[in-house]
Amino acid sequence: MSPVPYWSRRGAVALLAVWLLAAQGLGPSEIPRTKPLPVAVDVSSVSFDAAVEAGEALPRLRSLLVSWQDELVVEHYFHGARAGRPSNIKSVSKSVISALVGIAIDRGLIDGVQAPIGPFFEDLLAQESDARKKEITIEDLLTMRAGLETTSNRNYGRWVYSSNWVRFALHQPLQSPPGWRMTYSTGNTHLLSAILTTASGKSTLQFARAALAEPLGIELAPWSQDPQGIYFGGNDMVMTPRQMLAFGKLYLHGGRDNGAQIVPRAWIDTSWVPRTRSRFSNRLYGYGWWIRELAGRRVYYAWGFGGQFIFVVPEIDMVVVTTSSDAPGRERRGHLGAVYDLVESHVIEPAAWAMGLHVPGDAERAAAPEEEVP
Repeated sequence: MSPVPYWSRRGAVALLAVWLLAAQGLGPSEIPRTKPLPVAVDVSSVSFDAAVEAGEALPRLRSLLVSWQDELVVEHYFHGARAGRPSNIKSVSKSVISALVGIAIDRGLIDGVQAPIGPFFEDLLAQESDARKKEITIEDLLTMRAGLETTSNRNYGRWVYSSNWVRFALHQPLQSPPGWRMTYSTGNTHLLSAILTTASGKSTLQFARAALAEPLGIELAPWSQDPQGIYFGGNDMVMTPRQMLAFGKLYLHGGRDNGAQIVPRAWIDTSWVPRTRSRFSNRLYGYGWWIRELAGRRVYYAWGFGGQFIFVVPEIDMVVVTTSSDAPGRERRGHLGAVYDLVESHVIEPAAWAMGLHVPGDAERAAAPEEEVP
């Protein structure tokens, strides 16, 4: 009997994956609104003092910024932090890389999310015995479903101390078929940075400055590079909290700023469609963005190690930014839960109440799953 062609196998796997996602309530047609219906509210009448007080009690918290209906209602820095001091935004960088991929696709530099990565890495993949690696797609990388053994967690040190990060990531064994399940790996977004470098003919830093930072009116400082000079894709970008807020507001406003379309609106919509789930935290994931509910509202968020967050809450027209110490410590995981609680109970909930929206009670909250690492 003739072997089943790879593309047929991949199609069957994709159909099964769609069925599983549908069973989990992740239909591909679920396109979220990026702008809420207007609700008249005097934002100055709502106090967020409790949020600042809760933040003061968190020794690792460094900043809390809240933009509500385009008004900066909270900007507070904790434990010696200052407004102009850049922070390592850690894996929040993955959401920035996703935006750059969307811009590159819109400009025709990349054929689309279904484009295979093989043509970008012909030399490195030429000797690979597993031909499936050549058919990993841009979407597979964006959604952490490349199927490759992770370069994060237990493998992170070996990866970043290797002589060629791209080669190391590509030569990881396939643990599952591409497009099948989520395996969180910063190697995926670093491959996207390498693809952006090839497709644009510029470094990722140059492309990000020209396509995103300058139109948004912010400065983007250089960050770390791999041994071949490719800017780290998915980690170690540095931004001030206000710059993080500007990026979050760009997504809230459908990719527009000062009348200019910087990130395609359609890209933001499709980035926020749930594509998969973390096997550890049970949280939903799209194109470089996490998805969950807080205070009964659908929240899209960029999440970086240690407590770096950009929360976008379209239903109440809000963006929340936090930065935190990323130093190791026993209290680190407890800190994440405390940040979620602060944002839910002392920021989103009072805003939702002021807008006349339902806020779930204690019983509904108790039914929600615990947050864990990716």
